[in-house]
Amino acid sequence: MAKFFSMKKYPGVTYYESSERRFNGKPDRCYYIRYVDPSGKRIREKIGWESEGITAKYAFEIRNERLRNIRLGEEVIPIQKKKKQKITFDEFMSEKYLPYSKDNKNSSSYQREYQLYNAWIKPIIGEKTLKDISPFDLEKVKKEMKEEGKAPRTIEYALAVVRQAFNMAINWGIYSGINPATKVKKPKEDNKRIRFLSPEEAGNLLEELKKHSKQTYEMAYLSLYTGMRAGEIFNLKWEDIDFDNGIIYIKNSKNKTDRVAYMTDGVKEMLLDKKRDLKEESGLVFKSSKGEKITKISHSFFRAVNALGLNDNVVDRKDRVVFHTLRHTFASWLAIKGTPIYTIKELMGHKTLAMTERYSHLIPDIKRKAVEDLENVSRDLNSKTEDKIKSNKSS
Repeated sequence: MAKFFSMKKYPGVTYYESSERRFNGKPDRCYYIRYVDPSGKRIREKIGWESEGITAKYAFEIRNERLRNIRLGEEVIPIQKKKKQKITFDEFMSEKYLPYSKDNKNSSSYQREYQLYNAWIKPIIGEKTLKDISPFDLEKVKKEMKEEGKAPRTIEYALAVVRQAFNMAINWGIYSGINPATKVKKPKEDNKRIRFLSPEEAGNLLEELKKHSKQTYEMAYLSLYTGMRAGEIFNLKWEDIDFDNGIIYIKNSKNKTDRVAYMTDGVKEMLLDKKRDLKEESGLVFKSSKGEKITKISHSFFRAVNALGLNDNVVDRKDRVVFHTLRHTFASWLAIKGTPIYTIKELMGHKTLAMTERYSHLIPDIKRKAVEDLENVSRDLNSKTEDKIKSNKSS
């Protein structure tokens, strides 16, 4: 009979070591959990082997889930019994995942997941059991959507739904194994924006924003003249602004590195005016109407864009004017002014120079001047050579 060992760190979790199976050079461990069911019966439930990816912590989480279900009066079905039931993906989605999504996510997210599942995922893997779904099946979903002209972002969203569903099945103890969605590569997406605003367009947009929302105008102005991302503006605090030296300290940026932005006179004046109006010395610079951190750009920005017709007849989404266009405009204007590409990289907070090179085509005068200088060097050399030949002949 196998000898079971208790886990002090994880109460209710036990394991035994196999005399035949090996994993990572040691005896493979099989984890179990113990609890008492509603009838008072003591249960010892097998969770799985360490070589199958099961850990003591995971087993402990399953036990807590069992105890929660018992406390709420919900049915508790052991993992091994669930495996025998051979639940199909459609059954899991219809009975578990989508109801959970509807209750715990916002309405638009739930509707999006529901539509993607029924249109693209269900027809291909709906009738398959969870354990029978492979990465190859999900490649079929990806291929089908691509052939129907769906955008890479839409395909990625559909794969994310599958990935989240399997993660939930694992957490709830309904599925034990590798999440097949983690083995599928995301579709490549060319999301490099090429659209930037002319000075006239930018001026008109800022003026229009003033009519709709002063705070949205201020955020747009800040992005346009510092290159800050929306998320960086949402996180900006008064203590991050050094008015004496005209510097904004950007912390916890998208690339997980801190950097600084330099204030123009206009940015500095705008922020000082805002600070005087609010009479605040610390905390978030921009807040929601409830005094909380902002999480998304106000619809007033898009109302202003639409009022100016900046997106009229635009087909390619990369050409649409969105809030991020302001940051892109900041970098584009720098490039047009002849700013060295490495300086633009540092000001933008790009991780690699390759991310900044999309702006290099906007520096035509610098490239032309370099070629002209090369031609001048060649002309000078030829002139000196001719003078030397004439000198030799005269002597």
